[in-house]
Amino acid sequence: MVMQTVMKILSEIKESPELLSTLKPETDIVNEVGLDSLQMINFVLAIEDAFDVEIDFDHFQLEHLNSIQAFVTFLEGLREAISNGASGQMA
Repeated sequence: MVMQTVMKILSEIKESPELLSTLKPETDIVNEVGLDSLQMINFVLAIEDAFDVEIDFDHFQLEHLNSIQAFVTFLEGLREAISNGASGQMA
């Protein structure tokens, strides 16, 4: 579910419905999807809205964008931390 939602958001941000059918867990968000800086901001905002999280950039690393799977793993860890009462911060 999380993976599909992230892929759908990427497709919407790129305004490219056909992109959705080409995305895989190993797709590199920066180099293969090719989000520009404004699209990256819109992607992060859409993710925050879709999953009711706040991404703390003190804990966010560029490696989290190396693949959709890496980003989903980061996002799932963030959601788990929130559900455990960590106020949206990851250790």
